[in-house]
Amino acid sequence: MVNFKAEIEKFDTMGEKTGWSYVFVPQAVANQIKPDEKRSFRVKGTIDTVAVSGIGLLPMGEGDFIIALKTSLRKQLKKEAGAKVELNLVFDADFKIEMPDDLEICLADEEVLLQQFLSMPKSHQNYFINWLNTAKTDTTRTKRIVMIVNAMVKKYNFGEMIRAAKND
Repeated sequence: MVNFKAEIEKFDTMGEKTGWSYVFVPQAVANQIKPDEKRSFRVKGTIDTVAVSGIGLLPMGEGDFIIALKTSLRKQLKKEAGAKVELNLVFDADFKIEMPDDLEICLADEEVLLQQFLSMPKSHQNYFINWLNTAKTDTTRTKRIVMIVNAMVKKYNFGEMIRAAKND
């Protein structure tokens, strides 16, 4: 378990990360959690007294990472940008997101689509699955499944799919 203190920061303008609240994780700390990792990975532990699991460390270049803090987590912490937090983190080797049955059935209609999805890094698969699982209505869920299937046809990653949808 790695223990460190950090300040909650917020991106003013940073492309798709504009407005995100986050905690900066320097390379030295990230290396203690998972040595020599350059890609995103998941951690578990506590932020202040709030238990967390499956939280992503996102690479920011030169070995540094950030942890994005969702609004719901900041509300639990009762803290916003500028506040200090204490983090106790360890690599979350148990973290797995299961593919929803409805998505798997749709992708399996064309074996090449399922193979395309499974060939993506686990973190990219998780973006698609989390996005699908946050749909609040059946109509939205169906629309998202169609978008994911079309993204696999075009061999788009999650970001490319979202950008293409905005341009339509």
